[in-house]
Amino acid sequence: MKMLRASVSAVASGLLLSALPAALGGCSAPAPAAAPAPAPPAVSAAARRDHGDEPLRRRLDAVVEAAIAEGRVVGTVVVVARDGEVVYRRAAGFADREAGRPMREDTVFRLASLTKPIVSAAALALVDASALGLDDPVTKWLPAFAPRLADGRAATITVRQLLTHTAGLGYTFAEPPDGPYHRARVSDGLDQPGLSLDENLARIAQAPLLFEPGTAWGYSLATDVLGGVVAKAGGAPLPDVVRRLVTGPLGLDASFTVGDPGRLAVPYGDASPRPARMADPQPVSLGPATVTFSPSRALDPRSYPSGGAGMVGTADDYVRFLEVLRTGGGKILRPETAAAMTSNQTGQLKVQQAGGTWGFGFGAAVLTAPDPSTMPSAAGTWQWMGAYGNHFWVDPSAKLTVVVLTNTAFAGMLGEFPDAVRRAVYGPAQP
Repeated sequence: MKMLRASVSAVASGLLLSALPAALGGCSAPAPAAAPAPAPPAVSAAARRDHGDEPLRRRLDAVVEAAIAEGRVVGTVVVVARDGEVVYRRAAGFADREAGRPMREDTVFRLASLTKPIVSAAALALVDASALGLDDPVTKWLPAFAPRLADGRAATITVRQLLTHTAGLGYTFAEPPDGPYHRARVSDGLDQPGLSLDENLARIAQAPLLFEPGTAWGYSLATDVLGGVVAKAGGAPLPDVVRRLVTGPLGLDASFTVGDPGRLAVPYGDASPRPARMADPQPVSLGPATVTFSPSRALDPRSYPSGGAGMVGTADDYVRFLEVLRTGGGKILRPETAAAMTSNQTGQLKVQQAGGTWGFGFGAAVLTAPDPSTMPSAAGTWQWMGAYGNHFWVDPSAKLTVVVLTNTAFAGMLGEFPDAVRRAVYGPAQP
Protein backbone atom coordinates (compact mmCIF):
# COMPACT_ATOMS: atom_id res chain seq x y z
CA MET A 1 0.00 0.00 0.00
CA LYS A 2 1.16 3.49 -0.77
CA MET A 3 1.40 4.98 2.70
CA LEU A 4 -0.48 8.14 3.53
CA ARG A 5 1.90 11.09 3.62
CA ALA A 6 0.69 14.45 4.78
CA SER A 7 1.61 17.48 6.79
CA VAL A 8 -1.31 17.96 9.10
CA SER A 9 -2.34 21.34 10.35
CA ALA A 10 -5.20 20.52 12.69
CA VAL A 11 -5.47 21.87 16.18
CA ALA A 12 -7.37 20.44 19.08
CA SER A 13 -7.36 22.34 22.36
CA GLY A 14 -4.46 24.45 21.18
CA LEU A 15 -2.23 21.44 20.39
CA LEU A 16 -0.76 21.54 16.87
CA LEU A 17 -0.98 18.13 15.23
CA SER A 18 1.53 18.59 12.44
CA ALA A 19 3.92 16.47 10.42
CA LEU A 20 1.71 13.40 10.27
CA PRO A 21 3.95 10.34 10.01
CA ALA A 22 3.91 8.19 6.91
CA ALA A 23 1.93 5.51 8.71
CA LEU A 24 -1.19 6.63 10.54
CA GLY A 25 -0.84 3.28 12.23
CA GLY A 26 -1.93 2.04 15.59
CA CYS A 27 -4.43 -0.41 14.15
CA SER A 28 -3.72 -3.35 16.37
CA ALA A 29 -6.32 -5.74 14.91
CA PRO A 30 -5.91 -6.44 11.22
CA ALA A 31 -8.76 -7.67 9.09
CA PRO A 32 -9.22 -11.41 8.72
CA ALA A 33 -5.78 -11.92 7.44
CA ALA A 34 -4.98 -14.39 4.81
CA ALA A 35 -7.55 -13.82 2.10
CA PRO A 36 -6.35 -11.57 -0.70
CA ALA A 37 -8.31 -8.40 -1.35
CA PRO A 38 -11.02 -8.91 -3.96
CA ALA A 39 -10.94 -6.76 -7.07
CA PRO A 40 -12.70 -3.39 -6.68
CA PRO A 41 -16.24 -3.37 -8.05
CA ALA A 42 -17.07 -1.62 -11.29
CA VAL A 43 -17.95 2.06 -11.48
CA SER A 44 -21.50 2.80 -10.39
CA ALA A 45 -24.15 3.45 -13.00
CA ALA A 46 -24.80 6.94 -11.69
CA ALA A 47 -21.19 7.89 -12.30
CA ARG A 48 -21.90 7.28 -15.97
CA ARG A 49 -25.04 9.41 -15.86
CA ASP A 50 -23.56 12.41 -14.05
CA HIS A 51 -21.05 13.38 -16.70
CA GLY A 52 -22.03 16.86 -17.84
CA ASP A 53 -18.36 17.82 -17.54
CA GLU A 54 -16.40 15.02 -19.18
CA PRO A 55 -12.90 16.38 -18.35
CA LEU A 56 -13.97 16.72 -14.71
CA ARG A 57 -15.23 13.14 -14.68
CA ARG A 58 -12.00 11.81 -16.18
CA ARG A 59 -9.85 13.70 -13.66
CA LEU A 60 -11.90 12.55 -10.68
CA ASP A 61 -12.18 8.97 -11.90
CA ALA A 62 -8.38 8.83 -12.11
CA VAL A 63 -8.01 10.12 -8.55
CA VAL A 64 -10.62 7.76 -7.11
CA GLU A 65 -9.32 4.72 -8.96
CA ALA A 66 -5.72 5.39 -7.93
CA ALA A 67 -6.70 5.75 -4.26
CA ILE A 68 -8.57 2.42 -4.36
CA ALA A 69 -5.91 0.58 -6.37
CA GLU A 70 -3.07 1.81 -4.16
CA GLY A 71 -4.94 0.90 -0.98
CA ARG A 72 -5.13 4.40 0.43
CA VAL A 73 -8.88 4.06 0.94
CA VAL A 74 -11.03 0.93 1.04
CA GLY A 75 -14.16 2.57 -0.29
CA THR A 76 -15.50 6.02 -1.08
CA VAL A 77 -18.44 8.01 -2.39
CA VAL A 78 -17.56 11.34 -4.00
CA VAL A 79 -20.25 13.82 -5.05
CA VAL A 80 -19.67 17.18 -6.75
CA ALA A 81 -22.47 19.70 -7.28
CA ARG A 82 -22.10 22.86 -9.34
CA ASP A 83 -24.78 25.52 -8.95
CA GLY A 84 -27.12 22.94 -7.46
CA GLU A 85 -26.65 20.27 -10.14
CA VAL A 86 -24.73 17.07 -9.48
CA VAL A 87 -21.98 16.96 -12.10
CA TYR A 88 -20.11 13.98 -10.66
CA ARG A 89 -21.10 11.07 -8.45
CA ARG A 90 -18.95 8.01 -7.90
CA ALA A 91 -19.17 5.05 -5.56
CA ALA A 92 -15.99 2.97 -5.63
CA GLY A 93 -14.24 0.25 -3.65
CA PHE A 94 -15.83 -1.68 -0.82
CA ALA A 95 -18.24 -0.93 2.00
CA ASP A 96 -17.09 -4.26 3.48
CA ARG A 97 -13.90 -5.57 1.90
CA GLU A 98 -13.85 -8.95 3.60
CA ALA A 99 -17.46 -9.71 2.64
CA GLY A 100 -16.96 -8.36 -0.89
CA ARG A 101 -19.81 -5.85 -0.39
CA PRO A 102 -19.30 -3.01 -2.87
CA MET A 103 -19.62 0.64 -2.03
CA ARG A 104 -22.93 2.08 -3.20
CA GLU A 105 -24.19 5.62 -3.58
CA ASP A 106 -26.65 5.04 -0.73
CA THR A 107 -24.06 3.56 1.63
CA VAL A 108 -24.36 5.00 5.13
CA PHE A 109 -21.16 6.34 6.74
CA ARG A 110 -20.23 7.28 10.27
CA LEU A 111 -20.01 11.04 9.81
CA ALA A 112 -17.88 11.76 12.90
CA SER A 113 -17.20 15.53 12.95
CA LEU A 114 -19.37 16.15 9.90
CA THR A 115 -22.07 15.91 12.58
CA LYS A 116 -21.00 19.33 13.88
CA PRO A 117 -22.48 21.52 11.11
CA ILE A 118 -25.84 19.71 11.34
CA VAL A 119 -26.11 20.17 15.11
CA SER A 120 -24.89 23.76 14.74
CA ALA A 121 -27.67 24.38 12.22
CA ALA A 122 -30.20 23.01 14.72
CA ALA A 123 -28.88 25.43 17.35
CA LEU A 124 -29.16 28.34 14.93
CA ALA A 125 -32.71 27.31 14.03
CA LEU A 126 -33.54 27.65 17.72
CA VAL A 127 -31.89 31.09 17.68
CA ASP A 128 -34.06 32.04 14.70
CA ALA A 129 -37.11 30.91 16.69
CA SER A 130 -36.01 32.99 19.72
CA ALA A 131 -35.82 29.80 21.77
CA LEU A 132 -32.07 30.18 22.29
CA GLY A 133 -29.69 33.15 22.42
CA LEU A 134 -26.19 33.22 20.98
CA ASP A 135 -24.97 35.03 24.07
CA ASP A 136 -26.85 32.89 26.56
CA PRO A 137 -24.51 31.46 29.19
CA VAL A 138 -24.35 27.70 28.92
CA THR A 139 -25.35 27.47 32.58
CA LYS A 140 -28.78 28.88 31.67
CA TRP A 141 -29.46 25.54 29.99
CA LEU A 142 -26.96 23.24 31.72
CA PRO A 143 -26.65 24.63 35.27
CA ALA A 144 -24.15 21.98 36.37
CA PHE A 145 -21.77 22.60 33.47
CA ALA A 146 -19.34 25.15 34.89
CA PRO A 147 -15.69 24.18 34.27
CA ARG A 148 -13.16 26.58 35.77
CA LEU A 149 -9.90 28.00 34.54
CA ALA A 150 -6.65 26.34 35.52
CA ASP A 151 -6.11 28.86 38.34
CA GLY A 152 -9.52 28.05 39.81
CA ARG A 153 -11.35 31.15 38.60
CA ALA A 154 -14.91 30.83 37.39
CA ALA A 155 -15.57 31.48 33.71
CA THR A 156 -18.67 32.09 31.63
CA ILE A 157 -19.07 30.08 28.42
CA THR A 158 -21.69 31.23 25.92
CA VAL A 159 -23.58 29.45 23.15
CA ARG A 160 -21.68 31.58 20.63
CA GLN A 161 -18.38 30.28 22.01
CA LEU A 162 -19.57 26.68 21.74
CA LEU A 163 -20.51 27.25 18.10
CA THR A 164 -17.15 28.83 17.27
CA HIS A 165 -14.88 26.56 19.35
CA THR A 166 -13.68 29.47 21.44
CA ALA A 167 -15.02 28.06 24.74
CA GLY A 168 -11.68 26.89 26.17
CA LEU A 169 -12.65 23.21 26.08
CA GLY A 170 -10.48 20.41 24.72
CA TYR A 171 -10.43 16.88 23.30
CA THR A 172 -9.03 13.81 25.00
CA PHE A 173 -7.12 12.79 21.87
CA ALA A 174 -5.31 16.15 21.80
CA GLU A 175 -3.66 15.88 25.20
CA PRO A 176 -0.97 13.64 26.70
CA PRO A 177 -2.09 10.31 28.20
CA ASP A 178 -1.83 11.76 31.71
CA GLY A 179 -3.88 14.88 30.84
CA PRO A 180 -7.00 15.99 32.73
CA TYR A 181 -9.46 14.70 30.13
CA HIS A 182 -7.82 11.27 30.28
CA ARG A 183 -7.90 11.32 34.08
CA ALA A 184 -11.61 12.20 34.02
CA ARG A 185 -12.25 9.47 31.40
CA VAL A 186 -13.87 11.95 29.01
CA SER A 187 -15.27 10.48 25.81
CA ASP A 188 -14.55 12.25 22.51
CA GLY A 189 -17.92 11.06 21.18
CA LEU A 190 -16.26 8.30 19.16
CA ASP A 191 -15.70 5.79 21.96
CA GLN A 192 -17.15 4.40 25.20
CA PRO A 193 -20.44 2.91 23.92
CA GLY A 194 -23.24 3.21 26.45
CA LEU A 195 -21.96 6.39 28.13
CA SER A 196 -24.67 8.97 28.91
CA LEU A 197 -24.44 12.65 27.98
CA ASP A 198 -24.96 13.78 31.56
CA GLU A 199 -22.05 11.64 32.70
CA ASN A 200 -19.76 12.86 29.94
CA LEU A 201 -20.65 16.51 30.61
CA ALA A 202 -19.86 15.97 34.30
CA ARG A 203 -16.48 14.51 33.33
CA ILE A 204 -15.68 17.40 30.97
CA ALA A 205 -16.59 19.92 33.68
CA GLN A 206 -14.01 18.35 36.02
CA ALA A 207 -11.16 19.37 33.72
CA PRO A 208 -9.83 22.94 33.73
CA LEU A 209 -10.47 25.18 30.75
CA LEU A 210 -7.49 25.62 28.46
CA PHE A 211 -7.98 29.37 28.07
CA GLU A 212 -10.36 32.19 28.95
CA PRO A 213 -13.46 31.69 26.80
CA GLY A 214 -13.47 33.93 23.75
CA THR A 215 -9.73 34.65 23.74
CA ALA A 216 -8.51 31.84 21.43
CA TRP A 217 -9.70 29.14 19.05
CA GLY A 218 -9.33 25.51 20.09
CA TYR A 219 -11.05 22.57 18.43
CA SER A 220 -12.93 20.73 21.13
CA LEU A 221 -15.93 18.91 22.53
CA ALA A 222 -17.83 22.20 22.41
CA THR A 223 -20.38 20.79 19.96
CA ASP A 224 -21.09 17.85 22.28
CA VAL A 225 -21.87 20.41 24.98
CA LEU A 226 -23.91 22.37 22.42
CA GLY A 227 -25.92 19.19 21.81
CA GLY A 228 -26.93 19.23 25.46
CA VAL A 229 -27.96 22.88 25.17
CA VAL A 230 -29.97 22.20 22.00
CA ALA A 231 -31.82 19.37 23.71
CA LYS A 232 -32.76 21.58 26.66
CA ALA A 233 -33.72 24.61 24.55
CA GLY A 234 -35.56 22.41 22.06
CA GLY A 235 -37.49 20.58 24.75
CA ALA A 236 -36.65 17.07 23.51
CA PRO A 237 -33.71 14.69 23.12
CA LEU A 238 -31.11 15.96 20.66
CA PRO A 239 -31.97 13.46 17.87
CA ASP A 240 -35.61 14.57 18.01
CA VAL A 241 -34.71 18.27 17.87
CA VAL A 242 -32.33 17.74 14.95
CA ARG A 243 -35.00 15.74 13.12
CA ARG A 244 -37.64 18.41 13.75
CA LEU A 245 -35.50 21.39 12.77
CA VAL A 246 -33.01 20.12 10.16
CA THR A 247 -33.14 16.60 8.77
CA GLY A 248 -36.94 16.26 8.75
CA PRO A 249 -37.68 19.47 6.80
CA LEU A 250 -34.93 18.56 4.31
CA GLY A 251 -36.00 14.93 3.94
CA LEU A 252 -32.61 13.56 4.99
CA ASP A 253 -31.85 10.07 6.28
CA ALA A 254 -28.99 11.44 8.39
CA SER A 255 -29.55 10.54 12.03
CA PHE A 256 -27.98 9.41 15.29
CA THR A 257 -29.15 5.83 14.77
CA VAL A 258 -28.54 3.26 12.05
CA GLY A 259 -31.83 2.27 10.47
CA ASP A 260 -30.39 -0.51 8.29
CA PRO A 261 -27.06 -1.92 9.53
CA GLY A 262 -26.65 -3.65 6.17
CA ARG A 263 -26.11 -0.25 4.51
CA LEU A 264 -23.49 0.91 7.03
CA ALA A 265 -19.89 1.00 5.79
CA VAL A 266 -17.38 -1.04 7.76
CA PRO A 267 -14.64 1.28 9.12
CA TYR A 268 -10.94 0.71 8.46
CA GLY A 269 -7.80 2.32 9.86
CA ASP A 270 -4.76 3.19 7.80
CA ALA A 271 -2.11 0.49 8.23
CA SER A 272 0.51 -1.44 6.31
CA PRO A 273 0.39 -3.08 3.82
CA ARG A 274 -3.26 -2.07 3.48
CA PRO A 275 -5.97 -0.51 5.66
CA ALA A 276 -7.03 -2.78 8.52
CA ARG A 277 -10.59 -3.48 9.60
CA MET A 278 -11.16 -1.72 12.90
CA ALA A 279 -11.41 -3.59 16.17
CA ASP A 280 -13.50 -2.22 19.05
CA PRO A 281 -12.06 -0.23 20.70
CA GLN A 282 -9.47 0.76 18.09
CA PRO A 283 -6.67 3.23 18.87
CA VAL A 284 -5.30 4.99 15.78
CA SER A 285 -2.29 7.30 15.92
CA LEU A 286 -2.60 10.87 14.69
CA GLY A 287 0.83 12.48 14.93
CA PRO A 288 1.69 12.71 18.65
CA ALA A 289 -1.88 11.86 19.67
CA THR A 290 -4.10 8.78 19.61
CA VAL A 291 -7.77 8.76 18.63
CA THR A 292 -9.81 5.89 20.05
CA PHE A 293 -12.66 4.59 17.91
CA SER A 294 -15.47 2.27 18.98
CA PRO A 295 -17.36 1.44 15.78
CA SER A 296 -20.10 -0.35 17.74
CA ARG A 297 -21.09 2.98 19.27
CA ALA A 298 -23.19 3.80 16.20
CA LEU A 299 -25.26 0.66 16.83
CA ASP A 300 -25.66 1.08 20.61
CA PRO A 301 -28.87 2.97 21.51
CA ARG A 302 -27.55 3.57 25.04
CA SER A 303 -24.73 5.77 23.73
CA TYR A 304 -25.31 9.48 24.11
CA PRO A 305 -26.04 11.33 20.85
CA SER A 306 -22.72 13.09 20.35
CA GLY A 307 -23.37 16.52 18.84
CA GLY A 308 -19.80 16.57 17.62
CA ALA A 309 -19.36 13.07 16.23
CA GLY A 310 -22.45 10.86 16.56
CA MET A 311 -24.42 10.98 13.31
CA VAL A 312 -24.54 8.67 10.31
CA GLY A 313 -25.61 9.55 6.79
CA THR A 314 -25.07 9.35 3.04
CA ALA A 315 -23.09 11.54 0.66
CA ASP A 316 -26.17 12.66 -1.27
CA ASP A 317 -27.95 13.69 1.92
CA TYR A 318 -24.93 15.68 3.06
CA VAL A 319 -24.70 17.47 -0.28
CA ARG A 320 -28.37 18.40 0.02
CA PHE A 321 -27.77 19.82 3.50
CA LEU A 322 -24.77 21.86 2.36
CA GLU A 323 -26.61 23.16 -0.70
CA VAL A 324 -29.41 24.46 1.52
CA LEU A 325 -26.85 26.44 3.54
CA ARG A 326 -25.07 27.67 0.41
CA THR A 327 -28.29 28.96 -1.13
CA GLY A 328 -29.62 30.82 1.90
CA GLY A 329 -30.98 28.38 4.47
CA GLY A 330 -34.07 27.04 2.70
CA LYS A 331 -36.61 25.60 5.12
CA ILE A 332 -34.28 25.52 8.12
CA LEU A 333 -32.57 28.91 8.57
CA ARG A 334 -33.17 32.53 7.77
CA PRO A 335 -30.92 33.78 4.95
CA GLU A 336 -28.99 36.06 7.28
CA THR A 337 -28.48 33.19 9.73
CA ALA A 338 -27.19 30.86 7.01
CA ALA A 339 -24.83 33.62 5.87
CA ALA A 340 -23.54 34.09 9.42
CA MET A 341 -23.08 30.35 9.88
CA THR A 342 -20.84 30.13 6.82
CA SER A 343 -18.78 33.30 7.36
CA ASN A 344 -15.94 34.04 9.75
CA GLN A 345 -17.12 34.68 13.31
CA THR A 346 -13.75 34.56 15.08
CA GLY A 347 -12.06 37.73 13.83
CA GLN A 348 -8.29 37.44 13.84
CA LEU A 349 -8.08 34.40 16.11
CA LYS A 350 -5.76 31.81 14.58
CA VAL A 351 -7.53 28.74 13.21
CA GLN A 352 -5.08 26.06 12.10
CA GLN A 353 -6.05 24.61 8.71
CA ALA A 354 -3.82 23.96 5.72
CA GLY A 355 -3.97 26.07 2.58
CA GLY A 356 -4.03 29.64 3.80
CA THR A 357 -5.52 31.82 6.53
CA TRP A 358 -8.71 30.58 8.12
CA GLY A 359 -11.39 31.78 10.47
CA PHE A 360 -14.32 29.85 11.87
CA GLY A 361 -18.04 30.30 11.41
CA PHE A 362 -20.84 28.67 13.37
CA GLY A 363 -19.80 25.08 12.69
CA ALA A 364 -17.13 25.10 9.96
CA ALA A 365 -13.77 26.66 9.07
CA VAL A 366 -13.89 29.62 6.67
CA LEU A 367 -11.04 30.44 4.28
CA THR A 368 -10.22 34.14 4.54
CA ALA A 369 -7.01 34.24 2.47
CA PRO A 370 -5.99 31.23 0.35
CA ASP A 371 -2.37 30.32 -0.26
CA PRO A 372 -2.34 30.30 -4.08
CA SER A 373 0.51 27.79 -4.19
CA THR A 374 -1.48 25.09 -2.39
CA MET A 375 -5.17 26.07 -2.27
CA PRO A 376 -7.28 26.30 -5.44
CA SER A 377 -10.43 27.21 -3.49
CA ALA A 378 -11.36 30.88 -3.22
CA ALA A 379 -11.69 33.08 -0.17
CA GLY A 380 -15.06 32.46 1.44
CA THR A 381 -14.80 28.68 1.05
CA TRP A 382 -16.00 26.82 4.11
CA GLN A 383 -15.16 23.23 5.00
CA TRP A 384 -14.79 20.56 7.64
CA MET A 385 -13.73 16.94 7.99
CA GLY A 386 -14.41 13.84 10.07
CA ALA A 387 -12.03 11.36 11.69
CA TYR A 388 -13.62 8.26 10.16
CA GLY A 389 -12.35 9.54 6.81
CA ASN A 390 -14.67 12.28 5.53
CA HIS A 391 -14.30 15.76 4.07
CA PHE A 392 -16.44 18.48 2.52
CA TRP A 393 -15.97 21.94 1.16
CA VAL A 394 -18.25 24.60 -0.30
CA ASP A 395 -16.80 27.31 -2.55
CA PRO A 396 -19.56 29.92 -2.89
CA SER A 397 -17.75 31.94 -5.56
CA ALA A 398 -17.58 28.87 -7.81
CA LYS A 399 -21.03 27.62 -6.68
CA LEU A 400 -19.30 24.33 -5.82
CA THR A 401 -20.26 21.81 -3.16
CA VAL A 402 -18.06 18.73 -2.76
CA VAL A 403 -18.50 15.80 -0.37
CA VAL A 404 -15.89 13.04 0.01
CA LEU A 405 -16.95 10.19 2.29
CA THR A 406 -14.70 7.19 2.91
CA ASN A 407 -14.58 4.31 5.37
CA THR A 408 -10.82 4.71 5.99
CA ALA A 409 -9.91 6.75 9.06
CA PHE A 410 -7.88 9.90 8.34
CA ALA A 411 -7.08 8.91 4.73
CA GLY A 412 -10.29 10.54 3.49
CA MET A 413 -10.09 13.36 6.01
CA LEU A 414 -6.70 14.84 5.17
CA GLY A 415 -3.66 14.18 3.06
CA GLU A 416 -3.21 12.91 -0.46
CA PHE A 417 -6.69 11.67 -1.37
CA PRO A 418 -8.87 14.69 -0.44
CA ASP A 419 -6.17 17.04 -1.71
CA ALA A 420 -6.11 15.21 -5.04
CA VAL A 421 -9.91 15.35 -5.24
CA ARG A 422 -9.79 19.11 -4.71
CA ARG A 423 -7.15 19.61 -7.41
CA ALA A 424 -9.16 17.46 -9.82
CA VAL A 425 -12.36 19.41 -9.18
CA TYR A 426 -10.71 22.72 -10.08
CA GLY A 427 -8.70 21.27 -12.93
CA PRO A 428 -5.32 22.34 -14.32
CA ALA A 429 -4.12 25.78 -13.24
CA GLN A 430 -4.48 28.32 -16.00
CA PRO A 431 -1.27 30.06 -17.17
